[in-house]
Amino acid sequence: MSTRHGIVTLDGTEISFEVFEGAEPAVVILHGLAGSGREFVPTAQALSGRKVVLVDQRGHGLSTRRPRDLSRAAFVSDVRAVIERVATSPVVLIGQSMGAHTAMLVASAHPELVARLILLEGNHGGDNPDNADKLGAYFSSWKTPFADPESALADIGDSPIHHAWAADMDAQPDGLRPRFDADIMAESIRPLSLEHWTEWERVAAPTLVIYADGGTFTEAQKAEFVERNPFARRVDLAEASHDAHLDAFDQWIRAVVTFVDERGRNGSPHAIAVRQASAAAARGRASGRTSCRPRACGPSRRSRASHAGAGIRCCRTRSPQP
Repeated sequence: MSTRHGIVTLDGTEISFEVFEGAEPAVVILHGLAGSGREFVPTAQALSGRKVVLVDQRGHGLSTRRPRDLSRAAFVSDVRAVIERVATSPVVLIGQSMGAHTAMLVASAHPELVARLILLEGNHGGDNPDNADKLGAYFSSWKTPFADPESALADIGDSPIHHAWAADMDAQPDGLRPRFDADIMAESIRPLSLEHWTEWERVAAPTLVIYADGGTFTEAQKAEFVERNPFARRVDLAEASHDAHLDAFDQWIRAVVTFVDERGRNGSPHAIAVRQASAAAARGRASGRTSCRPRACGPSRRSRASHAGAGIRCCRTRSPQP
């Protein structure tokens, strides 16, 4: 059983999301370019018993079709607002493709909101700048409206993602039309041509990075992305595409459920703070600096010990003498 909800952001954009009720911590899922939360209904159903939130990102699905702001910051702000609305504790945040990039930025900017992170076929950015225009041209080439889903598939393609797009089309009086505009898709993906290594390296949540053997990225790209965050681990899916949540569902859901159900406090605020400080220390050592964190260590013996184990030096200051 699920219910549809919506919020209106400060810039007037409505963000629509579907909630499957269950226990927290909630799982919040972000789809890829031109998709919608509907693609992940089977994933939500496989996580039965847990609260799952499927977000239609701005410009997609049932959210505002033509938002004014398509910056990465706007997408991040939307997700933050949804999490703050639906969750009472840090969430498991999942994203695929463009949604993975959004999820990564959310975890970097708002670590207090994200206990665990799953990225399917995502990276730090650095896409070919021409990709945005090519994707816009492809979506513009669709001969809409379509008489029925079969006609749509005959025009746009017959892969699992094409089937998902066709199933999600809006039935209008003149036929089926996509729930997005081609130019909005191009401008949504364009900012991913910029690299966001710094943001990725700041992510302190335990992270599962999932790649498909038939996906978008080269082995070198996959390896570098995972190596540049000490809290990331990698799983590879066999005979899968960039849209592995659709064409390698059993492998996908097995990886997700295993990671989501892991026990331990490594998503707690204390653990996140320790990991952030540890990552800062590692970056400092790599650059020849000593990491000194005035607020990294709390007064307790446990806090000091955990930070010492991470190689973090706590700054101490003397109280002013009268």
